[in-house]
Amino acid sequence: MSAFGAYFRLARVGWILVREGVISALPSEGLPPSVSLAKSFVGLFARKRSKQKKRSDRLAQAVERLGPSYVKIGQFLATRPDVVGVEFADDLSQLQDRMAFFPASAAKANIEGSLGRPISELYASFGDPIAAASIAQVHPAEVDTPAGRKKVAVKVVRPGVRARFAHDIEAMYLVAHMQERFMPASRRLRPVEVTKTLEQTTKVEMDLRLEAAALSEIAENTDKDPGFRVPKVDWERTGRDVITMEWIDGIKMSDVEGLKAAGHDLNTLADTLIQSFLRHTLRDGFFHADMHPGNLFVDAGGMIVAVDMGIVGRLGKKERRFLAEILYGFITRDYIRVAEVHFEAGYVPGHHNVESFAQAIRAIGEPIHGQPAETISMGKLLTLLFEVTELFDMQTRPELVMLQKTMVVVEGVSRMLNPRFNMWKASEPVVGDWIKNNLGPKRIVTDLKDGLKAAVKLAEAAPEIAAQTEKFHHQLLHMSEHGLRFDDHTAEAIGKAEARHNRSAKVALWIIALTLLYIAWAIS
Repeated sequence: MSAFGAYFRLARVGWILVREGVISALPSEGLPPSVSLAKSFVGLFARKRSKQKKRSDRLAQAVERLGPSYVKIGQFLATRPDVVGVEFADDLSQLQDRMAFFPASAAKANIEGSLGRPISELYASFGDPIAAASIAQVHPAEVDTPAGRKKVAVKVVRPGVRARFAHDIEAMYLVAHMQERFMPASRRLRPVEVTKTLEQTTKVEMDLRLEAAALSEIAENTDKDPGFRVPKVDWERTGRDVITMEWIDGIKMSDVEGLKAAGHDLNTLADTLIQSFLRHTLRDGFFHADMHPGNLFVDAGGMIVAVDMGIVGRLGKKERRFLAEILYGFITRDYIRVAEVHFEAGYVPGHHNVESFAQAIRAIGEPIHGQPAETISMGKLLTLLFEVTELFDMQTRPELVMLQKTMVVVEGVSRMLNPRFNMWKASEPVVGDWIKNNLGPKRIVTDLKDGLKAAVKLAEAAPEIAAQTEKFHHQLLHMSEHGLRFDDHTAEAIGKAEARHNRSAKVALWIIALTLLYIAWAIS
């Protein structure tokens, strides 16, 4: 039934995309003649009024009909231009995560079920919702503290959203498996792995305890940072389905005129924003991956306050070094070093030529040095870099693509505040300091410390490794003497799996036949 449901939901998604004119609005360039013909054919079934809309509007209308899960799926794919293409990613990034409110009574029931206490004990007052998204909605409330009554924001998970997403993700997996099977060129992008990432990140986002933990971690990391903070978490009133946090009184960064009227220095805010993001990325390896203007406020003291930490990104030491050396290599025009870093990190297969790759990198870097500093976009640079790596079979690195997309958004907010924003000048204090501490002599000391720790751990695990190796050796000897045998349970499992596969194939044929009958009926 699971396979049947996935095929049915996929057919429904396809039909809605056709009816809203999304399929017919996709670019035809580079498509095989048969696919272009099929695209033209399905365009006949699009609604007349949808043909007059822009592609982004058609997509928004389709996603609204599909439901909250697809808003989240669309927003995730907007962070993966390597998978869906730059233009389509831009369309998806315009999806509005504003959904209908669900009743306050349902929110209260969710809170009481999650925290095990009545609302009257938890909050002195609990207001109607003020914002609703695909996964949760926010209520204003008040709590009594030793210092007096305090206003808080209460974020509550939408009822039934987990079950709905679990069903909808099955269709995504089906598409990913079909893509890998029938489009060999797409395997480099690892669509099944992308879907797994979507599933994991959304599950994390639907557990508000993890968002609270992210807020707590970044609060510790940024405790002494100038001009940036996040809301404080009320852990007593936080659980899987609810997070209670400090209420932020401030002006959204999207309200440029409001910021001006309040007397804030927009140029300073732009510099602080990009420096904070780079500091989190390079120093901490942990960054807010959804820093659009609606999630950024400026309080009365001029501090940037970032909210909604449902989506975060992490970079290991290797990835941070990789990013810093790329930026430094482009600044110093050391393209050979930029190329070498890709090979050292294992991002580009070793059978390619370093000098040829450096030549491709030069094609990106040289035009930058002929432009005024304020027109150079770091986000665009990284976008071009990822496009070039496709020519050299570079495997998709989801954490780097998320970083690139977030950097584009943050840079865009900074330029919105200051149209003549100089990305390189603003970044230099943070990037330069990190390079000095991590790519110079201090790097050798750090690497030696890390190597010593790894050696100690290996020595501690040596007895267990030796025991496991001996056990494996005996198993190989037994296998070579007696052959490889399946027990009855394994043989039965293989038989059931084959039977399920055959049933799924038959179900798929029925779904296709019924879909064609439905289309024929719709035409008549």
